[in-house]
Amino acid sequence: MRQAGRSLPEYRALRGSGSILEAIADPALASEITLQPVRRYGVDAAVLFSDIVVPYHAIGFGVDVEVGRGPVIAEPFRSREDLVRLRDLEAADIAHVTATVELAVAELAATDTPLIGFAGAPFTVASYLVEGGPTRVFGVIKTLMHADEQLFDALLDRLVEITVAFLRAQVAHGARALQLFDSWAGALTRDEYQRFALDATRRVLAGVADLEVPTILFGVGTGELLDLMASAGSTVMGIDWHVDLDEGRRRVDRPVQGNLDPARCLGGEVDALRATRDVLARAGTDAGHIFNLGHGVLPQTKPEILEAVVRVVHDEGRAGVR
Repeated sequence: MRQAGRSLPEYRALRGSGSILEAIADPALASEITLQPVRRYGVDAAVLFSDIVVPYHAIGFGVDVEVGRGPVIAEPFRSREDLVRLRDLEAADIAHVTATVELAVAELAATDTPLIGFAGAPFTVASYLVEGGPTRVFGVIKTLMHADEQLFDALLDRLVEITVAFLRAQVAHGARALQLFDSWAGALTRDEYQRFALDATRRVLAGVADLEVPTILFGVGTGELLDLMASAGSTVMGIDWHVDLDEGRRRVDRPVQGNLDPARCLGGEVDALRATRDVLARAGTDAGHIFNLGHGVLPQTKPEILEAVVRVVHDEGRAGVR
């Protein structure tokens, strides 16, 4: 789903107490963190160790990531004057990211394990830039959306261009699939999603379509938006744990990814494997299911539980057609 390292003792030992942005800025360190879950679990792909705010930190928008809170913005987006702070993303800005991609891809080549790159979808990134940090209310961004649609559209235009550049750079240096996280799209009504998020997401996916790599679109709490999100044009739809996978498959017209509830991995191996087998059963045997969690690995998850989940998926999930 996303970098699972924070539940691994080897990750904590390597990272120490420094900023995640400092770790991401060190290609050797970031590459090693990318590879740790692959070595530990034997999963079928690696996920780049990065963060959705990396390109905005790189262009100097004033982004930091606070431990225990998440992305925070020193001067949140408020007016048309702030658009100039969202300059074009250049290759030099993200040289550390592309160097990490190259190092990880070189290590993964021996087993032909693909690397998945990713970025934040425009609405989700906008929510951080406008709110100034994580929120459960989305009051500031919804006020801007509805009070000044032209300004919000201009903001999304800039985010689309930056996101496309960031994704294309990852593929150019070896990523073989891309995931677009619209983590907070579930805060929108269907009408709001259609007006304020769908087109920008569609433009991002169209902007990488010529690269001919698979794309995955994912959001949290988006069960009522799945059909709309599927129309954005991704190859695969990620489905979180709020929707049973068989129902999620019914709502979209393409392959799906998901959707084990991460909390089910906290109750011991028996419960985790029961939940894993339920996901596999609901997926059925039709082609087009990527087993995954329905969101990121929780930090307190015991690695041996995830090892058992992977074994069951490999041993039992592959018995069907996926």
